[in-house]
Order: sequence, then structure tokens, then C-alpha cells
Amino acid sequence: MLSTQQSCWFIRKVVSWRAAASIAWSVLLLPPATAVFVIFSKFSLFHPIQSTSECLSLLTSASAIFSQILLCALVFVLSVIPTVACSKIALLGQLLHPRQLANSLVHCIMGMIVAWCCAVIIGFRYESLGYPCAQTDSPPQICLNEYQLILLLAGAFVGFSHSVLGVMHNMNYVSFPTVQQYKYLRFKGSLPLVIKCSAIQALYSVRNYIVVYFFLGYIPRVWICKTLSLQMNRYTCSAHTLDSFSGLLDLSLLYHLWLSATFFLFMQYMTLTLFRIFVTEVYSFPVQSSFTEEAFQCLPRVLTDSQTMILKFLALQDLALLSQHSPVRRCEVFSLSQPGGHPHNWNAISKECLSLLTDLTQRLVAYHDTVATNGRAKSLSSGSEKRTSSESSGSSGSEGFTSPKPTFPLKTPASVFARSFAGGPLTPPTAPFTPDLDSPFASPTLRRLTAPVEQGSPWYGSVQSPHVMRRAPKLWSTSTGGRTSSERSYRRTCEMLLSAFLSHFKTQKTLDFPIQVKTFLAKRVLIMYLFSKLPEASSQALFADSQAHIWALEGLSYLVQASFSEDQFGVVQTTLPSILSCMLGLQEAVDRHFKLPHASSKPARLSSSMSDSTYKTLRFALRATLKTAIYRITTTFGEHLKAVQMSAEHRKRLQQFLEYKE
Repeated sequence: MLSTQQSCWFIRKVVSWRAAASIAWSVLLLPPATAVFVIFSKFSLFHPIQSTSECLSLLTSASAIFSQILLCALVFVLSVIPTVACSKIALLGQLLHPRQLANSLVHCIMGMIVAWCCAVIIGFRYESLGYPCAQTDSPPQICLNEYQLILLLAGAFVGFSHSVLGVMHNMNYVSFPTVQQYKYLRFKGSLPLVIKCSAIQALYSVRNYIVVYFFLGYIPRVWICKTLSLQMNRYTCSAHTLDSFSGLLDLSLLYHLWLSATFFLFMQYMTLTLFRIFVTEVYSFPVQSSFTEEAFQCLPRVLTDSQTMILKFLALQDLALLSQHSPVRRCEVFSLSQPGGHPHNWNAISKECLSLLTDLTQRLVAYHDTVATNGRAKSLSSGSEKRTSSESSGSSGSEGFTSPKPTFPLKTPASVFARSFAGGPLTPPTAPFTPDLDSPFASPTLRRLTAPVEQGSPWYGSVQSPHVMRRAPKLWSTSTGGRTSSERSYRRTCEMLLSAFLSHFKTQKTLDFPIQVKTFLAKRVLIMYLFSKLPEASSQALFADSQAHIWALEGLSYLVQASFSEDQFGVVQTTLPSILSCMLGLQEAVDRHFKLPHASSKPARLSSSMSDSTYKTLRFALRATLKTAIYRITTTFGEHLKAVQMSAEHRKRLQQFLEYKE
């Protein structure tokens, strides 16, 4: 882990200021967003002047100011870690994780508070939860205002659905932009997408909420009435409850539900977008420092010692940029230490980059071997089982026991219980299911195979049950005797089957119980649905952190290219063989991965939504970057690379790049 001093420096100087800046801008943009919400909720085309004055007075009222302060406080509650689930059971585990449940609860509370603020701002029939009932003969009572209740529950439902969708679609995944832009331009380009996604998701959330409230709306209504001692007023114009067709077909109610949901989602997405923009901003690390106290802030030290992913990504991003656009900083990378004359900067940077690439290569090789051998374990065939039983019979015969052997295999379902029934490996696979000679359907061949058992036979003395015994062949003289013999034969067969099953269960239950449970569960449709791998999810999870490897490839290749003319001391040439071997080995592993049947050869089309799905295309970007990096080195050094020492396989692959055949 990071040292305490380095961790505090990074949190204090980088993360804290960027997070505070993103939250501050979210708070500053909240009043204009609230003003737009008020205009859309209160403005009337038939009375424009009156509605405008009402909007202005509402924005300056005490309730509206208190609502905005409360909304500003809610902006601070945002923290989700994106992950890639490889199966539906893994995704379900993420949704049911205690941290995610707490996050969903917080989002529900936030949504309810935002809905309450919206109800206060809109006013009219949404202003309070209770109001005096209509005049009746009974004493004055407080009735439930179901319009505010349905608005509050809608806010909680939208908050919960937003939290669940954030996990399912990785909406909080923070990706680094390929093209560097100013923060203002990035936010300006993202604002239309934020508004569009907020409105569309709010529409779907309200639709789902209306369906849920139609069937289950009476539960919270009755609970609220009993808890707060409120009454349902049946003497007003809204005599119908809102969990009915007539109650839910209120266009004004549906519009306000959609508008409040859009406002809540806009707040969430705006804060998330600002946080993405600020946290992925380029940070320039010094390559070397003249002061020992600041050595842990330098780029080589941060790369080698960092375990915080955001710090490591920012350092690799800075390495990729300096290797392309900063000749002065590249000279510092190629410089030698004084005194001693050692290339410490280059050694630390190249070692960390090669370690990243080697780790990815090993992961790909291990994954390929696992996929290649999955489900291909050779099982014993019937022929091998027959040979095994024949060998067992032969070994028993060598000890002085002889038994007749069938000339063809008997395909009966008893082969599963054969060995356990006999109590040892000497029992033939079909011994428990030897047909009875009393049966009129017994063929002469079967009569010869089931001759009376000799003393040396493996079947002799193996049956311990007193109910199972062998009988000599009998002739059926009458129909009555035949029926009785048939019934006895049926009973004996059932007893033999039961004895064989119990014997197998007693001997195998402790040894094969986990395997049997696994086999049993694997045949269930629901279990297979939950545990089956999602399409390409394992490949996406394997390359989920490939942005770091892309920057490592770019940094190494550009530094090697620049060393051809800028490296005065030749520090790069000492590690050039290991760099080429590492890149060529990774290129071979990546090519093998894309030849797997489940790995797509083309990147999927990204949808225009707030869920950042760039992680799904990282493996394609890595493949292109890797090939470009090798070509960058081979184009610069050309035929000089033939003098570099490497294995014959890597040299053959490098020749393909030198001839532009890859």
C-alpha cells in the first residue's frame, strides 16, 4: 500500500480539491436548474405574465430557498464503485451486497426528499401531506393528501431504480477521454446528453412506478393513514383513489411525476458528469526532483509504489503524454543519476510498464488454458469399463477363481450400482440384474449366461440379503403357477434393485456427495440460468483495466522511438530485447484470445446513454495500440533489430512486422 505521507499528499493535493471543485460547480448550477423546473411546472401559455410573476415569487420564497439548500446538501452523497459481473448470480450478488443495499436506501431517501422539495415548489394540491376533511357531522379530522403521497413514493421509486441501474449498467464507471479537452468544452458537450438521458429514464421510471402503484398502492396508503392517524376523504371531487384507472389517468399528475423524476435524475447525472470531468483531468508529475523530501511525488516513484488505481492511472496517463509531446521531460527520463551514473528513472519506468504487460500476458495465457480445457476431461467409456471388469475377473481367476464371461456387453441400467452391490471391484457390471430363468421370456443364450453359480464365482456369497436367492430353472405347467412365479420374479427384481441402490448410497454418499450435488444442480434450468456466463462478460472483465496497459504501451513505444535520436547514453538499448519480447509475447496472447469462440472480433456499437460502456471496447483498443506500438519501434530501428537477441519464435514474429505482413 501507499505510505502514509504519499497517500496524504495525493488525497490532500489532488483528490480532495477535484472532488470539492466538482461538488461546488454542482451546487452553483442547482439554482438555474431549479428555476427551469419552476418555469416548466408553473408556467401557463394562457396566462404568461401571471405565471411568470408566480415563478419569480416562488423562487424567492422561504420554502423554495430552504428546498434549494437541502438539495445542495444532497449533492454530497455520491459514491459507487463500478464492477463487471461475469454471470447473473454475480450481478445478483452485487445488487444484494450490504454496501449496495445501503446505497439503494440512501438513494431512496434522496429521491423522497427531492420529491418533497418539488412538491413544495409546485404547491397547489401537492403542498402538504394532510388537510382538513370536508364538512361532515363528525368532529373535524385530518385527511390524507394522496397527491403528495404518490409524489413522495415516486421519488423513492426513482431513486431506487436509479441505484439498481447504476450497478447493472455501470453508470458510475469513470473512463479517461482519448482526446484531451478543456473542462468547459467537455461539460458543454455532455449537457445535451445529460438532459436527454434524464428525461428518457424518468419516463420509463414513471411508467414502471404507475404499474406498481396500481397494484400495490393501497399498502402504503393504509399504512400511512394508520401511522399518522389520517383519514381518507370520500366527500371531495377526488372520491376515486389514485390506484385506479380513473385516478391515474390524470395528465397533470403524470406530468408532475415525470418532471420531478427528470429533475432528480438531472441532478444525479450532472454531478456525476462534473466528477468525471474533474477527476480525469491530466496531472503532471515531476520526473525528478532536487529535494529528497519530494522524491515520493516524482513519476518513477509514483509508478512503482502506487497501489491506488486513480493515482496509478493518472501517472500512466502523464507518462503517455510526456513520451509524445515533451522532449524536455523525455531527456529527464533518459538522464543518469549523479553521482553513480545509473539510469534510475528509465529503469523504474520501464520495469513497471513491463511488469504490467507481463501480468496481462500471464492472465491471458491462464484464461486461454482454462477455456481450452473446460468441459473436456476424458471420461471412462463403456468399452473401458468392460475392459476394467474383464481385467478384474482375470485377476480373480489367477487366484484360483473362474467364472463365465459374457461374449457381449449387457446394456442395463445396473452398471451404476454394480461395484457397490458386490462389495468390491470383482463384481461384473451386470451381476445384480441377471435375469430370472423362471421367466417364460428368458432366451437360451441368457440361460447359458446365468448358469448355476460355482463356488469360485465372484457372485458367490456376495448377496447378503436373505430375501435375495437363486432358484433353479422350473417349468410352468399351468397358468396359475405361471402367474405366481411371475409375481415372485417381479418381487425379487424389485428387492435386488432396492438392495443395490441402498448399497451404492451407503458406500458412495460420503465420497461422491459434492459431485452428485453439483451434477444435480447443473441439470436445473434456473441454476444454469443464474450461473451461466454472460455474453463476453468474462472477456470484458479480463480487459477491464486495459487502459493502464494502453498507456504503458504508448509510453514505452514512444520513449523507445525517441531514444533513437535523443538517448545520448544508450540507456534504452539495454532493455530493448526485453521490451520487444514482452510486446511480442503479449501480441501472441491477444491473438489467441480473439480466436476463442466467445470473443467477438468486432467492437460493439456504443449506445448514447449515461452508462459509460467504453470498457467493452478496451480489448479492441489494446489490440490496435499493441500492433501500432510494435510497428512504431520496427519502423524506427528497421534492420538494426536483427542484432537484438531474442527467441526464434519472437524473431519470426518480429520479421512479420519488419515486412509489414501483420
